[in-house]
Amino acid sequence: MASRGRQTFNKRQKEQQRREKQQEKFARRLERKNNPDGTEIIDDIDTAADLDDVSTDEILASLVPGLHPTDPSNN
Repeated sequence: MASRGRQTFNKRQKEQQRREKQQEKFARRLERKNNPDGTEIIDDIDTAADLDDVSTDEILASLVPGLHPTDPSNN
């Protein structure tokens, strides 16, 4: 089997970096929305940004206390 070319590898790296940056920006926006005065800093932003295959709901649940989409008591 032939391996994929250098351009494909570079494109994949670029797409991965773009995805990570979008997730970091989303986490920062969410933090600013939840704490407009900037008094509380969430430590889980790095872990939320590192999760590539996690849905937006799961990221929100990890950042917002009491919001857990898989919790049956929220229905």
